[in-house]
Amino acid sequence: MATSGSRDFDIDVGEIIEESYERCGLEVRTGYDARTARRSLNLMFADWANRGLNLWTVTAGTQALTSGTASYTLTSNIADLLEVVVRNTSNVDLPLTKISRGDYLNLTNKTTSGRPTQYFFDRQTTPVLTLWPTPNDSTETLVYYFVNRIQDADTLQNTTDAPFRFLPCMVAGLSYYIALKKAPERVQLLKTVYEEEFQRAADEDEDRISLKLQPSISYLRV
Repeated sequence: MATSGSRDFDIDVGEIIEESYERCGLEVRTGYDARTARRSLNLMFADWANRGLNLWTVTAGTQALTSGTASYTLTSNIADLLEVVVRNTSNVDLPLTKISRGDYLNLTNKTTSGRPTQYFFDRQTTPVLTLWPTPNDSTETLVYYFVNRIQDADTLQNTTDAPFRFLPCMVAGLSYYIALKKAPERVQLLKTVYEEEFQRAADEDEDRISLKLQPSISYLRV
């Protein structure tokens, strides 16, 4: 028998909800059943942002710098910044060091002007990035990688903003969320399955790089 030859399996939000209800021993019977499940799915995506870095949400961004301007308001979909550099017109990058709110507060002269070396990321509903020293060159560009907010599950016909390897975890998680409201006798079982599925997916969703350790050898002369 021939194999399918296809590698594009995906399921839309409606099918995710159906599968999740079935795991609870239930069926989707009304529009409210689908609506409350979609709401739970979006709440679960918000929780995923709190559980650690999801690599597929990492996105590149840029911000033109203005001489004399230290703070820049970013878009609300940016959950966190990972790496930040200042790039000049020769495409030479200078990495910036992240500092805390307290570190920024303790800077003696916040109006110091020059090429930025540090940044403070204020994680408000609408985040603000503040550089120090204040840029003195309008030809340079801030280049950064940020954690993008997972896209909402708006309609039943949408597919989700997640790679296929997270589909088992997604269904398991939504099943648990639905059980909290409609099948309390299955909550513990479905929670255990969800946490196992999420851990497997999270363990796989990480950078894999070679690790080279070099011992430090020193000689003691007597």
